[in-house]
Amino acid sequence: MKKIFMFLAVIGLLTISAEYQKTFAQDQPAEQTEAVAQANDEVVDPFAAGPNDTPIHQQLKKLFIEGGATFMALVLLCLILGLAIAIAKIITLSIAQNNNQKLLDKIEDCLKNEGVEKAFELCKNTPGPVARIFTQGLLRVKDGQGIEKAEKSVIEYGSVEMGKLEKGLSWIGLFIGIAPQLGFMGTVLGLIQAFDAIEVAGDISPALVAGGMKVALITTVGGLVVAIILQLFYNYIISKIDTIVVDMEDSSISLVDMLVKYSK
Repeated sequence: MKKIFMFLAVIGLLTISAEYQKTFAQDQPAEQTEAVAQANDEVVDPFAAGPNDTPIHQQLKKLFIEGGATFMALVLLCLILGLAIAIAKIITLSIAQNNNQKLLDKIEDCLKNEGVEKAFELCKNTPGPVARIFTQGLLRVKDGQGIEKAEKSVIEYGSVEMGKLEKGLSWIGLFIGIAPQLGFMGTVLGLIQAFDAIEVAGDISPALVAGGMKVALITTVGGLVVAIILQLFYNYIISKIDTIVVDMEDSSISLVDMLVKYSK
């Protein structure tokens, strides 16, 4: 599943890069034509409001180009990879979130009527982290190691399953941290471009500074937006993991109580 999402992420990045090259080639003549038309206008009303019919994806594409392809592509890559990992993790956690009470009822029925062997086979053939934890505990009882060994095994294997649930979160956290830093780096480079333009011209003019400042602001906003989006997914995943872990602990306690009850 994760490999599929990573493959789709790479395909998406390549598609966006191709669109950027195409749009950049088309926008240069259009911008020159607009500049000539504006120069030929004798009277321009700065307060005149005109309708903005540009689609949102065209506006985003324009901002992407104006922000600089290098850093905006890196910021976009952080978003694509982070979303791919987050969506894959959400799907994995949704599959792992089973009806544990129903499983406990079946185990209790097996312990009551057919013994530990049948309960062990039931858990072994049931997917999910809770079923795997139960399998380890019932295995110890089946081998005659006693309730204490089974309880210890349930606790230890519960920690292993919790580590599996948290696997991959560090990558999402990495992209949350990198995206704003890439945006800030673009900001610094934009300011450097602005000061270079002032140095070459030998004069401080708003027109000279505006280009570099615009690049600086766009890259900063892009990095922050990516970080906010990934942070929302990160917190949602953490909340799902906490819910599953609490359910695992409650179910493990119920299993140990059942083993004590039916071992007498």
